[in-house]
Amino acid sequence: MSADRGLVEAALADEPGAFERLVRQHQRLCWHIIYRIVDHRQDAEDLCQETFLRVHRYLHQYRYESALNTWIGQIAYSVALRHMERRRVPIVERGEDDSDVSIVENMADCTDLEALVFNDDVVRHVRDSLESLPPLQRSFISLYHLEDLSIAEISRITGLAHGTIKSHLFRARLRLRTVLNVSLRGRK
Repeated sequence: MSADRGLVEAALADEPGAFERLVRQHQRLCWHIIYRIVDHRQDAEDLCQETFLRVHRYLHQYRYESALNTWIGQIAYSVALRHMERRRVPIVERGEDDSDVSIVENMADCTDLEALVFNDDVVRHVRDSLESLPPLQRSFISLYHLEDLSIAEISRITGLAHGTIKSHLFRARLRLRTVLNVSLRGRK
């Protein structure tokens, strides 16, 4: 937290290069959140820029109650959701609900997706399969597995309950597992 505090204070004091350092440190997280939701490179670039403009405008309101990356992640998530709402793009699959959360919370995911990725064709197929997921599932998979954020951190960013996030992750993994198993069986 002290590194966050120092960086925020430097940016608020308009020290040369401070805000650029802040952007460099958090742009990957911002990109993962936004791109996985909107699934369009140009829109994601524009929305990341909008996110950091908001961070700059409201940095004085950051209260150090959470990590800086969580606060920036919340802004990125909010910007991405507003973008999807304006475009009237659904962010979850029709018929999804959280009625199975208690089951999901008790299930362990023993699939090692990395072990499945053993050549370029499979890597390409995994990437395509990820892109076929609904925006929230795609985003949560990216944050959890690529950014190594915990369920609690994702919850703080999105404002969603732990069980809801676990449910989305479970559904995403199940869909990916099914698609990848079918693909791998077809290759034999």
